Amino acid sequence: MQRSRLLLPALTMSALALFAQVPAGGAAPAMEWREVFNEDGSITQALTPKAPAEKSSDFRALAAAEVIPVQVTGDSADRFDLVFVGDGYTAEDLTTYTANVKSKWEELSAVEPFATYKEYFNVWQVNVVSAESGVDHDPTKGLLKNTALDMGFWCQGRDANTERLLCVNETKAKEFAALAPQSDQVIALGNTTKYGGAGGSVATASGSNAQAGQIAIHELGHSIGGLADEYDYPYANYTGTEPREINVTKDPTGAKWAEYLGQPSPDGGVIAPVEGARYYKTGLYRPTGNSIMRTLGKQFNSIGRDAMIKAFKAKIPSLNEPVTPPAPQ
Repeated sequence: MQRSRLLLPALTMSALALFAQVPAGGAAPAMEWREVFNEDGSITQALTPKAPAEKSSDFRALAAAEVIPVQVTGDSADRFDLVFVGDGYTAEDLTTYTANVKSKWEELSAVEPFATYKEYFNVWQVNVVSAESGVDHDPTKGLLKNTALDMGFWCQGRDANTERLLCVNETKAKEFAALAPQSDQVIALGNTTKYGGAGGSVATASGSNAQAGQIAIHELGHSIGGLADEYDYPYANYTGTEPREINVTKDPTGAKWAEYLGQPSPDGGVIAPVEGARYYKTGLYRPTGNSIMRTLGKQFNSIGRDAMIKAFKAKIPSLNEPVTPPAPQ
């Protein structure tokens, strides 16, 4: 199952409650923080037990999976390759899966800076065929489905905050994604209309839910741009060292963003330090009030957008070639 992107150091009362449920003499489950995406666009964190060891995919299923080019604009050596894999789609559901991939790619590529650099992406669809339609714990908790990638809601959690966490066996997802000519980022879509998704090295989203595509966009901010979360849950005051991520700082003057300060930002704000970021209410600052790294449905702020562009250029050599001015007439 899917692993979290960040393991935070402290345990909250909810974690202690989970540990308290362990039978006498039993081992306490290892815990990890995971992002929880709410339907109103807000993002929080929840503690969940770590998933058991992952198993690899069935060889026959891998051999039968077809790779469909959604968009191919050039050689993979000079492109960013995005690979979609699906779970809970039977052979009869592949038309739905194709429509889900198309809608999620259209949503992603309409957001800057993906829109500007759309023609530098190759997009692949791997037709992963499951024995049953749907994902685990949908529409009710406890209902299990026989699917290729083991996707399911609740993500091993026991508390209601984890209901919308849609997790996947990352080992299997990456094995199917590796069937594409190249894989720089994997997005796993579940065959469900229920809102949900999760972060990790494989981003997940509900295939047939119109709002869930925003989860994948937020997660690509992490995996491509190396951006930090800009929301301020669940900790109080930060006293650590300067964060490595470009979009958060402990300096209340915002000197980290000196060249941007006072400038309008695409997310509707003006670049100026705003306290509360990277899971802390105080002691850390974000560049604007409300970018997509804080709330789904928003735009990347200037700092985040430029970080994404820098990452594109690091992967795509032709973006770094000098522009030759036209010859004088």
